[in-house]
Amino acid sequence: MTKQHDPAPTATRQRSARPRRDPVDKYEARRVELAEAALNTLAELGYAKTSLREIAQKSEYTHAVLHYYFEDKLDLIRCSIRQFKAQCATRYDVVTAAAQSQEALMNGFLDKLAETIRDEPQMHSLWYDLRAQALFEDAFRDVVNEIDKSLEEMVWRVVMRYAELGGRQPSITPGAAYALLDGLFQKHLLLHVSNQPDAIARLLDEVRTLLPRLV
Repeated sequence: MTKQHDPAPTATRQRSARPRRDPVDKYEARRVELAEAALNTLAELGYAKTSLREIAQKSEYTHAVLHYYFEDKLDLIRCSIRQFKAQCATRYDVVTAAAQSQEALMNGFLDKLAETIRDEPQMHSLWYDLRAQALFEDAFRDVVNEIDKSLEEMVWRVVMRYAELGGRQPSITPGAAYALLDGLFQKHLLLHVSNQPDAIARLLDEVRTLLPRLV
C-alpha cells in the first residue's frame, strides 16, 4: 500500500508555518478526512488496541501525517467518533418528517434500527467502548457527553412525533426515553455481535412494544 505524505506539513514542521489563507478551515477539513479514514481501524480493534502507528499501518496515511494533525491517539479518536455519531444523530429525521401516521413512523423507525445494527455493528461497538472509557478517561468526557446529548435529542424527536401523530403528549422525560431505547439497542447489539441469529428481530419486537408506552 502506498502511503500518502501530506504535501504541506511534515512531522517536524510547526503548525504556525501553514499558509495564512483559510488555515483553520483547511486544517480542520484535513483532520476530519483523516479521522473518517481511521474509523474502520478503530472499530475493528477497539480503543485499547489502537495506536496512531496501528492506524497508519492499516491506512494509506503515514504515521508522520497522523501525528502532525493529531496530538495523540485520544485526539484522533475524539475526532473520529464525533464524525460517525454526527451522522447517526440525524439518521431517523427523514422518517420522522415523512411519517403521517404512528404506524408509518413505527415501521420506518424499526427499519432504520435494523439497518444500522446490521450494517454498522463495529461502529456502534466502538461508541459503547468509548462511552465506557469516559468513566475513566477525562479526555473523552466532553465529547461523549456532547454526543450522548445529541442522541438523546434524536430519540426525543422520534418520541415527540409519535406522540403528536397520536394526538398525545409523551409520558416520560427525554433522558428516560433515551436510556430505555439505548439500553435495548446496546443489549441487542451485544447479542448480534455474539452471533445470536434472532437478536435484531428481538430488538424490533421490544421497541415495537416500548414506543407506545412512552406516550
